[in-house]
Amino acid sequence: MPNFNRTTVTAALIYANGPIHIGHLAGCYLPADIYVRYLRMQKKDVVFVSGTDEHGVPITIKAQKEGKTPQEVVDHYYKVIKDSFSEFGISFDIYGRTSDPVHHKLSQEFFKKLYDEGKFIEETTNQFFDESANQFLADRYIVGECPSCHQPGAYGDQCEKCGTTLSPTELINPKSTLSGNSPILKPTKNWFLPLDQWQKSLEEYVSGHPEWKSNVSGQVKSWLQEGLKPRAMTRDLNWGVPIPLPDTEGKVLYVWFDAPIGYISMTSQLTDDWEKYWKAEDSRIVHFIGKDNIVFHCLIFPAMCMAHGEYQLADQVPANEFMNLEGDKISTSRNWAVWLHEYLEDFPGKQDVLRYTLTALSPETKDSDFTWSDFQTKNNSELVAILGNFVNRAFVLIDKNFDSKVPEKTAGAGLEEDMMKQVQAILEPLSNALEQYKFRDALVAAMEIARIGNKYLAEAEPWKLIKTEPEKAGTVLNYAIQLVAHASIALEPFLPFTSEKLRKALGLNQAEWSKIGDFNLIEAGTSLKNPGLLFEKLEDDVIQKQIDKLQETKKQMELANKKVPEIKETASFDDFLKMDLRVGQIVEAVAVEKSKKLLQLKVDDGIKVRTILSGIAEHFKPEEVKGKQVTFLANLAPRKIMGVESEGMILMAEGQEGELVFLNPSSPIWNGAKIS
Repeated sequence: MPNFNRTTVTAALIYANGPIHIGHLAGCYLPADIYVRYLRMQKKDVVFVSGTDEHGVPITIKAQKEGKTPQEVVDHYYKVIKDSFSEFGISFDIYGRTSDPVHHKLSQEFFKKLYDEGKFIEETTNQFFDESANQFLADRYIVGECPSCHQPGAYGDQCEKCGTTLSPTELINPKSTLSGNSPILKPTKNWFLPLDQWQKSLEEYVSGHPEWKSNVSGQVKSWLQEGLKPRAMTRDLNWGVPIPLPDTEGKVLYVWFDAPIGYISMTSQLTDDWEKYWKAEDSRIVHFIGKDNIVFHCLIFPAMCMAHGEYQLADQVPANEFMNLEGDKISTSRNWAVWLHEYLEDFPGKQDVLRYTLTALSPETKDSDFTWSDFQTKNNSELVAILGNFVNRAFVLIDKNFDSKVPEKTAGAGLEEDMMKQVQAILEPLSNALEQYKFRDALVAAMEIARIGNKYLAEAEPWKLIKTEPEKAGTVLNYAIQLVAHASIALEPFLPFTSEKLRKALGLNQAEWSKIGDFNLIEAGTSLKNPGLLFEKLEDDVIQKQIDKLQETKKQMELANKKVPEIKETASFDDFLKMDLRVGQIVEAVAVEKSKKLLQLKVDDGIKVRTILSGIAEHFKPEEVKGKQVTFLANLAPRKIMGVESEGMILMAEGQEGELVFLNPSSPIWNGAKIS
């Protein structure tokens, strides 16, 4: 790692328009927390900054949907998000808000400095305007067909299906989300940052960081190759940071102008000497983000800082790819997600199980997939069977044979030197993986300590030695408890709740990274407090409950998003009166020969038994419908079908999964009852 005196770590500011889900955690917050905890264990000077992005169109759209003011929306979700992060162990030094007056002031000062120095281009351009709503439409207030993949419902800034970055005027058949009407183009004045003027400097900046992950450098270089263009830094909206210029009512700073400044404003609320974390040359800045924020953090924010002239540029931007859920893209609009606040309610005390699973499945180089089956396997086969098993055996054997005190070291089982070499061999790969943001590899290396411990106990067999060579058994268990201590330190960045529990059991005050490899870390005679089982096996029914919950969500969303057929042409009241709808009972049902779709039904209509052919054979077996009361059209003109005369039509509806549903009475009724 380069020799910096301090590190500023930021995690992306999330919109305060909904709760946190596992995609957010895996994308940037959990990796950032792992890295920060690692730095703190080395006693590095580090600040960990994040907060909610409380401006921009997503907030106003949410407010409209919920019938609230934007401020009410952000106040609610700020608390939900902050509380969830805290309970999950994301150890921010400050979790701020961009609606805070301190942030508004710093953002306006930043903008005004660039404005006064002539760094902006003032342009009047044609933008979409909704005449019925009397409002200019920002990117997300416009939807239309994506010009790239032709998916309907693409937003004016991005297509969520193919990921293409768009501008509103590129959409095919654009519509306003406010009224559903086609917007018009209307002139308006805004201030643009001429990114093209900073292209050479940005190219030098990017090329100066060959160590960046390929997904980051690849995306950024693609934008640079296409050539950068001026980008508006202001918007026509009523919610956001007001532009600090006269006669600009109804205009605010572009959310991607003020949001990254939030990292700075929040640091200023954390400490009086905040400037050294952002302006000093010996300070290092690391932005943890998801891949959808790469351009903003690697090109736009750096260009802003270059134009300002006082702030350091990020040294690293370790962006992750996306995490999917059960083979499908996580979607807040479809409620296809594992929400953190719900997980914490359903799995109390099991924060580390989710932290472990998300780290093990981390989308570091490509999109990954979270499944509840993997979650169960990681818990049962790794946390319970490897880490939990090793720790439990070590404590139980000492409790039983040495009065819960760490035994003295004498002669060992002859396996100790090899065991210690194995531990030493993982220290460098473990540290390198953490410093290179390869957290999956680092987790494997940290867990290797528990694997080494299990192997050591299995080969040394202290439960046998205790009968014939108790001192040798004591030595083995002394080394075992040293390994438990090493595991508690190495796993602290990943499993902080478990590590804290182990440190309390061992009497360790803190986790110091430099202590890994010290096999005299826990002194002989130290009284231990058995922590009990660290992890519990997750049974199939617990996991199935979560899978069923997701499937029910999918059903409900599919039902809510069903495209309703258009209403047929208007029928007169007299036309309606001609229809004779009745209740009858199916007394007989047989399949029609040479037909896959038709059942021949005998229906008791209260007067006689009539024959009705119905195309339901692919949905029901004859024996399933016999005896059912049904609604049917009684005066439909008879019609021969496949040689059989049909005397009516059974009325049915399509269910939420595409199945057919009988429109039958909720309770038995007499055959022939008329529906009116």
